[in-house]
Amino acid sequence: MLEPSGAGRSLMLVLHDIAPETWPDYQPFVQAVDEMGSVPMTWLVVPDFHHRNPLARSPTFCRLLERRLSRGDELALHGFYHADDGPTPRSLGEYFMRRVFTHEGEFYALDQAQALHRLEQGLALFARQGWPVAGFVAPAWLMSPGTRQALCQLPLRYTSTPQHLYRLPDFTAFDAPGLVWSARSAWRRGLSRVVCNWQCQRWHSAETLRLGLHPVDMRHRFSRDYWLRTLDELLLQGREPLTKSAWLERQVLA
Repeated sequence: MLEPSGAGRSLMLVLHDIAPETWPDYQPFVQAVDEMGSVPMTWLVVPDFHHRNPLARSPTFCRLLERRLSRGDELALHGFYHADDGPTPRSLGEYFMRRVFTHEGEFYALDQAQALHRLEQGLALFARQGWPVAGFVAPAWLMSPGTRQALCQLPLRYTSTPQHLYRLPDFTAFDAPGLVWSARSAWRRGLSRVVCNWQCQRWHSAETLRLGLHPVDMRHRFSRDYWLRTLDELLLQGREPLTKSAWLERQVLA
């Protein structure tokens, strides 16, 4: 485990589940962030969200992502379907992770060959679009051993879990604590605010913080306003906004 380089405090604003279907949720938030000034974002792009949003059939949305790249944002690969369509779970623990904890852990049960195939499909789509890609984030941050093995065979520079960024291919871990909400119901949103406020205090001196946003957060003013307010507060504290790639590059060079 490596500590961050100490080159100055930073933050990373990360938008999960990016697809044509979720863009209307994000659009007002992204506009508000753009009005704050230069705040680069990492967009976690799903090539065919839930088997109904193939990017190849959404040229207008692809052009939007290209404009975000020109602004200094980053696109990363976020699964391929963002849906767990694997075989029926075979154990109680697997059932909990794949049917109770989440239905979207696409890479939780894949073997090495299956994971490699989907990763290569995603990277091929990025290549056809001419989009640079350095990172992969598994849906729900769930990766099977086979997925980890597959990542070591590809020209990717990083992956991540809720509290760490991992440099590839050696999986060197860097502390990068993340804030995330569960916003599907009012009680979850209320609890998420309490937990994240506590985490912000706990990690006040952390070298970096990641804000991990999801489309459902944007559908409720309560959670959307929290993220805008938190981002503004962290910027006022002097934290520098960076993409994941830019942050990792500083660690590698330090």
